Parts: sequence; C-alpha cells; structure tokens
Amino acid sequence: MTSRTLVSLAVFVVIGLAVALWLVSRPAVLPPADSRQDSMADMPGMQRTGEELGGRSEGVGAKGEPSPLTPEPGMVTIPPERLQTIGVKYEEVARRPLEKVIRTVGRVAVDERRLAKVTIKFHGWIEKLLVSATGDHVVKGQILFTIYSPDLVATQEEYLLALKGRKQLGESEFPEVSRGSKDLLEATRRRFQLWDITEDHIRELERTGQVLKTLPIHSPITGTVIRKEALAGAHVDPGEELYTIADLSHIWILADIYEYELAFVKKGQNAEVTLSYEPGTVLTAHVGFIYPTLDPKTRTAKVRVELDNPDEKLKPDMYANVELKVNLGTRLAVPQEAVIESGQKQLVFLHHGGGRLEPRLIKTGVKTENYYEVLDGLQEKDHVVTSANFLIDSESRLKAVVESMGGMSGMK
Repeated sequence: MTSRTLVSLAVFVVIGLAVALWLVSRPAVLPPADSRQDSMADMPGMQRTGEELGGRSEGVGAKGEPSPLTPEPGMVTIPPERLQTIGVKYEEVARRPLEKVIRTVGRVAVDERRLAKVTIKFHGWIEKLLVSATGDHVVKGQILFTIYSPDLVATQEEYLLALKGRKQLGESEFPEVSRGSKDLLEATRRRFQLWDITEDHIRELERTGQVLKTLPIHSPITGTVIRKEALAGAHVDPGEELYTIADLSHIWILADIYEYELAFVKKGQNAEVTLSYEPGTVLTAHVGFIYPTLDPKTRTAKVRVELDNPDEKLKPDMYANVELKVNLGTRLAVPQEAVIESGQKQLVFLHHGGGRLEPRLIKTGVKTENYYEVLDGLQEKDHVVTSANFLIDSESRLKAVVESMGGMSGMK
C-alpha cells in the first residue's frame, strides 16, 4: 500500500469522527411550545392546567372557581364524559347482612354407630346358609346361617342333665345339694348366653328335651350386608368375621375443610348436600363432628356431616357436594369488584364527584361471595368505583399514587 493511500484513509477517519461528534453535541430542535402542549393534551390520561384551558390561571375557572380538571394531591382527575364512556359505575358503602358460603366435596361413609360384624365364639361348621349374598337386606333377629359345633351339642346335653338334676334335687333337705344343682343349671344357661344363643332356643330345648345338631345364628341389627365371608360347609374359628352389616338409613359424609375456613365451622351447623349427577336434589344435613387433626399435605381437616338416608340413595364411597352457609350478621361492606389488590395492600377508588377519584387504602376482613367486610378506611355512604377500575389509571401511575399516599388513609 502506498503512502498516498494511507494519507487518504487517515483523512476520511478524521472527517467521520468530526461529523459524529457534531451530531451528538448538536442541540435538539423542539417544536413550538403551543404544539407540544396540544399534543400532550391529546394523550390519554394527560390533563391540561388552568392556564392551558382558555388562558385561565392554574386551578381557577372562568369565574374564579376551582377547575374540575385541576390535579389535586392524591387525586386522579378524569373528565366525567370519559368516565361515562369507559363505563365506570359507583356503589355506596353500606352495612349489609353478610353470609359466607363454604363449598367442598365429601365422601359418603357408613355411620360407625350403625355397623355390626357377625362372628362366633366357638369353632364349628356352617350347615345351612340363609343369607348368601352381599347386598342382601336383613332385619334384626333374622337367621343368617345354622352351625354345627361339638361344643354346642355337649352343652345342650349338659343343660338337659342339669335341668333334670334340678328337678330331682331342688327339694332336697340338704341346702348344699339344692344350691349345687341350681348353680350347675345357671352356669350351663350362662354359657349359651355367652355364645349368643337366644332365649327362645333355650326354652325350646327345655320343652322338647331333644339335643339339636345345629343351632341358628341371628343378625344383630337391621341393615344391608356389605361384606360376606360365610360359605356353606366351611369350618369357622372363634372370632372369624363372617358378615359385616351396615344400617344405611343414616350415613356420614366426610368433607375436607381448609384450615383458614375452620373458624367458621361449628358442631350442629346445618349443611346442604347435593349430588353432581342429580343437582335438583338438595338434602339437609348437620355437622356432627370436627376431627381434631389436620392433614399436613393438604392443610385440611375432616368434618363429619350427618344426614338421614331413608331411600339409601347415598352409597358408601360416593362423592357428594357439601355447602355450609355461615351467617355473619350485618357489617360494613363493599362489593368485591371495588377492591384492587396491590401486593399486600388493598385499595378502592373513592368518588368525590366532578371526575375526581381518590385512591384510598382500606383494611378488609371477611370475604364473602360478593362483598368484602371493611374494617378501616371507609365510612358508610361513601361512594366507590365498582367497575372499569383497571381503565382508570395505568399500572405504573397506580403504583406511583400508592407510594406517594404513604399513610394518608389514617389506617392503624
């Protein structure tokens, strides 16, 4: 490369740097002040000062009155016609009767107080099965099956001998002999009772004097067989569970209630039960018990809802919808739509008329389906914005107003 070429390149570089430096340091050419003011006034959310509106001084109207569009500290000012265009609505803060509704899903369960298990207290063989299927309905005292047991046969024979001895020795002139025969008879009778042999079978044995090979076992309650293990001809041992019988005319529903809702649930409280596949049917129930433990994973506690089930429409392990209504009394409240959640703060727009809206921090209490209870920040008959809150101001301006408010609400 020649020296002439190098000199030419150096000249171009110096000229380019000079042009760039001139462009950076060159003062910006601004449009006339009037055109800037007009363009800013046309921007959404920007308000003209009093001086810009017809030459009036700032904050003063044509007749010396405050301008309705004059910005005020802590206020959001929007022309009333614009508020009407975007559909802003207002509602009065008032004391209202509040009702909290708790909805949950529960599982149908058998009433444990109406559940019975059929077992025997001696070993034997099932001779004849009279209730042979799960789902069969039985009544109290109905014969479930008959059983042969060597112990039963031997006890019948002992009882007949004791009965005969009682008749022969009951009038003995020796008191010890008479008492012994009586005690032997009572001991044998007590053995029958401990084995759940009913009195009518003992009387039948006394009347006929014949030892029966098999004796019947009866149902202890009226209900439905929900489990059956008994089989004809099977050998059974003492304590072996043969039937499980449940009275389903009164059932439980075990519902899960979140821990933050437990304070509203009380024993004896009424509840409504509905079925997803039959929404028109509403069953009346009541809270029978609140379980004392909490599930650490779901943060819920079991609540036992009890109700009558005369047609046995509700079956064990079904799912049912449970609704609890809690009357909270009359409290100061605002509609839910009026409250804006801003982090840990809650605020509303208070309407002062003439397009003037004041962001007001409030403290809320109980939340119901449609209302927030107001604990602080508002008074009865205040007017708050209930719709189009998100259109009133942008998110950035809303945050700025909240930060500038500080403790202006006077909340504790």
